[in-house]
Amino acid sequence: MKLIIGNKNYSSWSLRGWLACKQSGLAFEEITVPLFGDDWEAKRSSEDLAPSHGKVPILWDDEAVVWDSLAIIEYLADKVGRDRFWPKDDAARAMARSMVAEMHSSYMPLRRACPMNIRNRVQGVSLGEDVRADIVRILTLWAEARARFGKGGPFLFGTFGAADVIYAPVVSRFLTYGIGVPGFAQAYMQAVWEHEWMQQWINAAEAEDWVIEQYETPIE
Repeated sequence: MKLIIGNKNYSSWSLRGWLACKQSGLAFEEITVPLFGDDWEAKRSSEDLAPSHGKVPILWDDEAVVWDSLAIIEYLADKVGRDRFWPKDDAARAMARSMVAEMHSSYMPLRRACPMNIRNRVQGVSLGEDVRADIVRILTLWAEARARFGKGGPFLFGTFGAADVIYAPVVSRFLTYGIGVPGFAQAYMQAVWEHEWMQQWINAAEAEDWVIEQYETPIE
């Protein structure tokens, strides 16, 4: 398998696809395509990226091609067993799937105002009411998942799984922009941030020398 990703410092969806591959336990080749570089237009129309219309991440597995992070999660879950990604309990799995779907389709105000930037720390950012509403909603879901299903470990549903893969970039955003969170969320964020795979990604992001100016300043 090979996984094509964007810059590790900025590409939140690439992080999700990469974590999904790590969670699968399968070997994969990692190929980084710097977003918005001088040759970006040529690379995004290349044969490897054509099926996704130039978007990352994109997973190639022999003749199978999968783009979109959630589709990658589901494809890999089919290959290695769904229990590796999703809770076994029906009620827990129902909530995990709903939380993943909501993250996949929602929270545009948070995404726009607080782009992922692992290397950066922003003080005193001004957040609109729509962004604050997104934050409250996410924290509410985290609290319910942890309270109902998180007793088996430090992650949303106890052990690391698809929900943590999908919300990992949110953890990064909250840290970058100094979002105040309650104690239970601090503990969860610490568990995600200190996870071995996250540390690998963070170290690689910090070592990158690419800078995308449009993602360096939060949108007021």
